[in-house]
Amino acid sequence: MANATIDMTLPPLPDYTVSEVPDLLPYVSDFWLSMILPVIVYWIVSIFFHIVDIYDIWPQYRLHTPEEIVQRNHATRYEVARDVILQQIIQMATGAFLSFSDPPQLTGKEKYDVAVWARRVRLAQRALPHLLGVLGLNAASISKNMASSHPLIAGALAGGYYPFLTTELGGSDGLVVPAFANWELTVAKAIYWLAIPGIQLFLAIMFLDTWQYFLHRIMHTNKWMYATFHSRHHRLYVPYAYGALYNHPFEGFLLDTVGAGLAYKLTGMTMRQGMFFFSFSTVKTVDDHCGYSLPWDPMQHITSNNAAYHDIHHQTWGIKTNFSQPFFTFWDRILNTMYVGDRAEKERQKVAEAALREKQTNGKATKSNGTAAGKAR
Repeated sequence: MANATIDMTLPPLPDYTVSEVPDLLPYVSDFWLSMILPVIVYWIVSIFFHIVDIYDIWPQYRLHTPEEIVQRNHATRYEVARDVILQQIIQMATGAFLSFSDPPQLTGKEKYDVAVWARRVRLAQRALPHLLGVLGLNAASISKNMASSHPLIAGALAGGYYPFLTTELGGSDGLVVPAFANWELTVAKAIYWLAIPGIQLFLAIMFLDTWQYFLHRIMHTNKWMYATFHSRHHRLYVPYAYGALYNHPFEGFLLDTVGAGLAYKLTGMTMRQGMFFFSFSTVKTVDDHCGYSLPWDPMQHITSNNAAYHDIHHQTWGIKTNFSQPFFTFWDRILNTMYVGDRAEKERQKVAEAALREKQTNGKATKSNGTAAGKAR
């Protein structure tokens, strides 16, 4: 009987017919697009920063000089590009497996799902009289006084009671049934189209950050794992954009591919949500390794985990700190692994040490030349 009462007082749910979602692009299926889109955005962003780097377009925003890239890095650009492409092949193969395991993407049920949420909004209003009663307010009296001037507010205060909102069902019987208020449908649409995808994205980011922080930190604290896997990434003491995914293949698979894949699966994203999540994560990772602190780059301002922050981790004096990647820094803050020194002071020390080494080298060369000249005489 309770279910019958609910069915009579709540607006009915619409019928629906589902069909497969058409592809976003006419000549590329969503399946293949989901495979190649993160790779495409990786190289687009990387090439942009590579051009900026090669032509020294914004030298004032560099974190390191061009000479440092050549002198301090222990991997050639060819080696970096080769290993990145290998990791991306592994990523695409894993992505294909994940896509094959996904149910088919269907459309046609959206209005039904929105109506389900609108019903939940209507049911939630039944708690309002009780909540107002706790505050010492008489919801029934307030609703009655506002019924003529603000009927929708009065209906909400009455616990979602809108006797004036009705609609006629199609058909010969002309049955009149309750209808949703426009504001209820607006809230339901916001929940369905914005809040739920936003929560899924947020949870995926939180999972990926957590996954990468602890695995990344383990690879620094475990000497065997560092020497065997992670040390390859740190051959780039001076990071640059397309070196973002320069890793040992196993590390790249475990840290990036598996982490992002699990985040995608556990949060129940659709394939198109996955396209955005993977591409967004890719752009963020490349930007964090770009070697520039650009004041107008939105990726460097959405969180404090940016190119300057991650660059500290690539330096000998900061390698045991700033493990967080690619989005937030909360694990570094919570577990006290955030670098707290003065980067500018470290840079001044580095310049002074380099100048001292150069002076010592020149002094030895001068002394050697003088000795040789004396012997010749």
